[in-house]
Amino acid sequence: MKPTVIIEYGAGNVFSVAMAVERLGGLAVCTDDAAVVRRAERVILPGVGQAAAAMRRLRARGLDELIPRLEVPVLGICLGMQLMCEHTEEGDTPGLGIFPARVELFRGVPKVPHTGWNALREVRPPLFRGVDEGARVYFTHSYRVPACEWAAALCDYGGFFSAALGRENFWGCQFHPEKSAEVGEQIIRNFLNM
Repeated sequence: MKPTVIIEYGAGNVFSVAMAVERLGGLAVCTDDAAVVRRAERVILPGVGQAAAAMRRLRARGLDELIPRLEVPVLGICLGMQLMCEHTEEGDTPGLGIFPARVELFRGVPKVPHTGWNALREVRPPLFRGVDEGARVYFTHSYRVPACEWAAALCDYGGFFSAALGRENFWGCQFHPEKSAEVGEQIIRNFLNM
């Protein structure tokens, strides 16, 4: 198996994602080198932090132009998934435009950020192959993608939102599969087998 490239752009805990890939027998390379990303067999875009700052870092490395053109499997995690959308309310930030969806702040919910374990609904393969309806995964986020036609899974927190997105070779998880125990391992395994 060729290495999975994890994009290191100063906006994510790449170490925990790399360890999750390697626990499943994969190889992980963490880099912000566009040439390495361009040659990758699969790519993970993790993300924690503020959207506008993260997009600035991607633009500075030319990755904002490269990522949407990739033809290999790509998985965005948390902020990484949000950046794959066309726009986020966080800092009024244009995204990569891979998913024609907008990211909005949680409103009318008991607490922001939405943090902790929550159930997945309406899961669909191939990313969720072997994952049961109602399986629980770990979230920590203040912004969400509303339920939309690109949803690969939903979650209910003050109403349904997109827990995951899928379109062609692009996938996104709003939750952290690398922190979601056996369910998260299955999701990462499915991605590595794409």
